[in-house]
Amino acid sequence: MNLFMKSGRRKKLGILFLVMACIIGAGTLYWQLQYKSGLSLASESLDLIVDPPTFEKFEKFEAAKPQAGVMNVLLMGSDARKDESGRSDTLMIAHYNQTTNDIKLVSIMRDTYVDIPEHGKQKINAAFAFGGPELVRKTIKQNFDIDVQYYATVNFTGFSKIMDVIAPDGIEVEVPFPIPYGSGKIEPGKQVLNGDQLLGYVRFRNDDKNDFGRVERQQEVLSKVKDQAISIHTLLNVPKLLGLTEPYIDTNINKQTLLKVGKGLLPGKSDMQTLRIPIADSYKDERVAVGAVLSIDLEKNKQALQQFLSSEDETGSVKVVGNGN
Repeated sequence: MNLFMKSGRRKKLGILFLVMACIIGAGTLYWQLQYKSGLSLASESLDLIVDPPTFEKFEKFEAAKPQAGVMNVLLMGSDARKDESGRSDTLMIAHYNQTTNDIKLVSIMRDTYVDIPEHGKQKINAAFAFGGPELVRKTIKQNFDIDVQYYATVNFTGFSKIMDVIAPDGIEVEVPFPIPYGSGKIEPGKQVLNGDQLLGYVRFRNDDKNDFGRVERQQEVLSKVKDQAISIHTLLNVPKLLGLTEPYIDTNINKQTLLKVGKGLLPGKSDMQTLRIPIADSYKDERVAVGAVLSIDLEKNKQALQQFLSSEDETGSVKVVGNGN
């Protein structure tokens, strides 16, 4: 009787191990196939994009000292081609609090007139061309006393493809006026935009708001994409996204950190808070040697940025996140 029971248990254990092996094998195969599918999508435009080694000529990115529970990520959008570094067409700081799941997004206007280390007064978007992500980090640190642990540069060539994977049914926006994109046009009114249309929507700045309007549209789209990015659909497509984004994104964020953040965000949807630098009534338009710039009240904007990215510690005192304090 005991021998029969032991034999039955061994048989059940054998079946369980077999099932687990099949699940692991199927999962591995799924990951590989999805990853290759993403690489295949990316390969259609590989002749246009910047190779990651392009940034090797610049200083190595010196990440800020990690702070428990928070992440500051420097986000830079570039339209550079092969063998170019280009200027940062878009410059943002994304902040994530792993304890509260708060997400904050700061857009820094490209024409903001600041001191760039070893280059003097320049438009802030020139820092990327002069010294890559590390010089952008130094510039933000020197002017605003905010430091970051991570960076990600995204080439706009891959933006539309990435958006179509994250949001295959498109993103709904209220279009204020006709906006040209490529050989087409986005009509005004409530529209559901696909990847190519979204790229045209977030990059357009030939209206009366100029770059200010573009920043508003970028923040709007990223706020809506955020909910899509933490959905079950996107998690199932993580391997495909990793393959797709590999040629288009240069970053020091490892895959484990990305998955950990995604897992933390999944249980609930947090609103994304946004800020624009310069803030209202803190700048004036000027024309200088480097062209038209936004001459800012640096102290006023520095305080606004630090307050926006601040968090309360256990004692109730305010602590600025990312300045090394």
